[in-house]
Amino acid sequence: MPAAGGIAVGNGKEYPGNLTLFVTVTCVVAAMGGLIFGYDIGISGGVTSMPSFLRKFFPSVYRKQQADASTNQYCQYDSQKLTMFTSSLYLAALMSSIVASTITRKFGRKLSMLFGGLLFFAGAIFNAAATAVWMLILGRILLGFGIGFANQSVPLYLSEMAPYRYRGALNIGFQLSITIGILVANVLNYFFAKIKGGWGWRLSLGGAMVPALIITIGSLVLPDTPNSMIERGKQDEARAHLKRIRGINDVDEEFNDLVIASESSRQIAHPWTNLLQRKYRPQLTMAILIPFFQQLTGINVIMFYAPVLFNTIGFGNDASLMSAVITGLVNVFATLVSIYGVDKWGRRFLFLEGGVQMFICQAVVAACIAAKFGVDGHPGELPKWYAIVVVLFICIYVAGFAWSWGPLGWLVPSEIFPLEIRSAAQSVNVSVNMLFTFIIAQVFLTMLCHLKFGLFIFFAFFVLVMSIFVYFFLPETKGIPIEEMTRVWKTHWYWSRFVTDDDYPNGGLEMRKGSEGSKIV
Repeated sequence: MPAAGGIAVGNGKEYPGNLTLFVTVTCVVAAMGGLIFGYDIGISGGVTSMPSFLRKFFPSVYRKQQADASTNQYCQYDSQKLTMFTSSLYLAALMSSIVASTITRKFGRKLSMLFGGLLFFAGAIFNAAATAVWMLILGRILLGFGIGFANQSVPLYLSEMAPYRYRGALNIGFQLSITIGILVANVLNYFFAKIKGGWGWRLSLGGAMVPALIITIGSLVLPDTPNSMIERGKQDEARAHLKRIRGINDVDEEFNDLVIASESSRQIAHPWTNLLQRKYRPQLTMAILIPFFQQLTGINVIMFYAPVLFNTIGFGNDASLMSAVITGLVNVFATLVSIYGVDKWGRRFLFLEGGVQMFICQAVVAACIAAKFGVDGHPGELPKWYAIVVVLFICIYVAGFAWSWGPLGWLVPSEIFPLEIRSAAQSVNVSVNMLFTFIIAQVFLTMLCHLKFGLFIFFAFFVLVMSIFVYFFLPETKGIPIEEMTRVWKTHWYWSRFVTDDDYPNGGLEMRKGSEGSKIV
């Protein structure tokens, strides 16, 4: 590992414990909270290409879609009203994640997950029954509220429940659920679009009730995390629960550290204001820049061209299905690679390898699109070998994203925050993610229409920048107990100037370290 990057992992505190069946099942059920986010991503992209949906709600886009194929492909879907339908969800998620922070902290992670499921369910009903654009927008806002609550609470829940040695793999279950939700939504879109009468889009949008029910019921049967129980004064219950999820009776060391962390947390009256303190500068920087960079990887640009390229290979009318299913499958299997390797190879390795992979693929695809689509957006006749090469690089690109910035963009922020700022900092993380998802969703089609293939170069530049940032400024967090994460900043070449022993007189948030080990003070 380069000196610029991190710390030696094996010299700190190690809590005993096993990966029990109970905690595995619990984390799998909780991770299904990602289904609502993934299903929405897949469904919204699919219904906006259904002629019956566009004809009813967005007739101007429908007319352009049905125009001669020689029209400018770059500008086919350039409609502010259509992008508002898509992006309004993310603005709502941004606002609700701020409210979710308080609920998550004061009432537990489970309640935020429950609210997320109920709000998403209500939004699905509005969208399925929509007869006017305002009903669609209202439904999208309710869906966004649900996603804001779920995305705020689920990653925290997973990071707190998981044994630290397996935290990465169990947390990435959230991203795996997102990718599965996208894949299922795309397959359903294909079949629902074939329903005679043109009302299949109602089933697509209404189908969101199923993942909403999964997270709603899951939140009712799941236990809360020991961290959250202690934070709300339920110490005896938390100790018994910690023994169960770790599979051992000797949990005193971890339990005592959680109690001290909680006591420190209670002394913070205003966690939002506390975030601005100098000693939290590293965490605040990561909470802002990691989701910012995640949205600037350019994954949306790559996905936009997939149907055109798959159509060229010869899939005909099934082009949209094949592009969605193939890239969706790549997304799912690459996420499984991340689950396998994140606790073996580390977060930094996956970030950097994925960044290099995405940069190369985006440069190749940009060159190919520029050569054939040019600046006027008229591709003409594309040879099949050319499309096959581009599709191959698209799949390699999607794989690079799916085992790096896709899952790690949620994992790393959720595991680096001290308990006293954890809920507030996670809200910053979700808010920034949703803000830039909103901005990109709102301006992407317009940028594509004007920048054309240059948009690929624009995003490739940011992939390069984010990889350099990770190399120099992100320490390795693999194998570090979540309540002992302070030490990765104190030993980092840059962040150590912000986080000093004076900030944590006990040697960390909870512990004072000796040269041979740790003891609680």
